[in-house]
Amino acid sequence: MSTYRPPEVRFVSGSGSRLVDDTGKSYLDFLSGIAVTSLGHAHPAVGDAICGQARTLLHVSNLFGNTLNEAVAQLIDRLVGDGAQAGGKVFFANSGAEANECAIKLVRRVAGPGRFAIVTAVGSFHGRTFGAMAATGQTAKKDAYAPLLQGFIHVPFGDAGVLRKTLEDESVGAVLLEPIAGEFGVIPAPSGYLREARSICDEFGVLLVCDEIQTGLARTARWFAFQREEILPDVVTMAKALGNGVPAGACWAKAEVADAFQPGDHGSTFGGQPLAMSAVKATLETMVAIDAPRLAKERGEHLKARIAALAGVSSVRGAGLLIGVVLEEGIDSKAVEHEALEVGLVVNTPVPGVIRLAPPLTVSEDECDEGARLLRESIERARGEHRSSDEESA
Repeated sequence: MSTYRPPEVRFVSGSGSRLVDDTGKSYLDFLSGIAVTSLGHAHPAVGDAICGQARTLLHVSNLFGNTLNEAVAQLIDRLVGDGAQAGGKVFFANSGAEANECAIKLVRRVAGPGRFAIVTAVGSFHGRTFGAMAATGQTAKKDAYAPLLQGFIHVPFGDAGVLRKTLEDESVGAVLLEPIAGEFGVIPAPSGYLREARSICDEFGVLLVCDEIQTGLARTARWFAFQREEILPDVVTMAKALGNGVPAGACWAKAEVADAFQPGDHGSTFGGQPLAMSAVKATLETMVAIDAPRLAKERGEHLKARIAALAGVSSVRGAGLLIGVVLEEGIDSKAVEHEALEVGLVVNTPVPGVIRLAPPLTVSEDECDEGARLLRESIERARGEHRSSDEESA
């Protein structure tokens, strides 16, 4: 179905930070499947885990146990706790949208029928399924599908005063926030906002949910972006990087919150199945072994410094290796995206005027320099300013 534009390129293989298309052309991947392949393409530890599991046990129903779920849940719980067990429980799903659907059901189950409302942010993105779409604060992504699931209140992103006023409504049972609005142009929450949101939620007895689907798992130089504010949400959703390309999502919740679910309240045929869990386990163990947050911090600082110095770049925002490049007025970001592909750089533009960069956390400094050079060339080409090497030497 035509849910995406016709592809300009068909990729057939990848290794590390590189992709190869069906003509043999090589590309530097600075998108990572939108923050998914954080260990790079065809990582051997993930590939070996998948191959071994495929020859052992592909799938069993969640009516039965398997040998991976508990170990992966404990590993996620430890990362949520920034190295110490956080004392939570995990529901496994197949995607970020499903993880958010679980969170929506869970907080409504906890709050009860009278406190059904969930506060989310204008500009937020939480997924394409009906509950997640209703939570999303972008009308263009959902107006065609009305009537939507009711009970969502959208407030300005980063305004603690409005959030406090909104929580005076006794129907509100939860607040759902992204630490960085990735699909709205990589806009970080103002410093201190998540800490204030945690305090306000505690004051009103409301649950705080952090959507870390794009920001989580070391992407922002911490295991989870909320850790930058030294808080602990009641619920955390994650996906994208979780399986390094194998579809997997998870909803973590404090034990006392998670215990609101009883057998039969929620489920998933494929969530937590052995093949996906083998990929998740290998991915997370590798991230821990290489100290992925440190890599994201070091490479992110290096890359942002290179990008900020480029002509045509107005500002650079984000955290770690989730970077929004704000272009100067008059530069067509879609044209830059197209020209980048032409010169062998994979990026995208989530909103007009902004280029999103999310390279693998394993990207090298040399690759960061190469990416900055290719982005400079892409901007020049989009502005009609690029000269060939022959012209430059004439």
